[in-house]
Amino acid sequence: MNRTSDFRQKEVINISDGKRLGFVCDVEIDLKSGRLESIVIPGGNRLFGILGKDSEYIIPWERIKKIGEDIILVEIDERLI
Repeated sequence: MNRTSDFRQKEVINISDGKRLGFVCDVEIDLKSGRLESIVIPGGNRLFGILGKDSEYIIPWERIKKIGEDIILVEIDERLI
């Protein structure tokens, strides 16, 4: 069983281009269903170079392809940001 705090220790990598996006800073949960809806990664210069420091990038659950011991693999198209 995983806890939401376990996600904060995992690095997120985009399998579309191999870029390291950072570490999960938060998760969004649908309280009615109890489902994890998305993971949140802090913005800044390391996230595609276009988001401000206070920005966050929200990755929907359906974009998460694999959750491993240390990393989370996601598939997102950088052009859609």
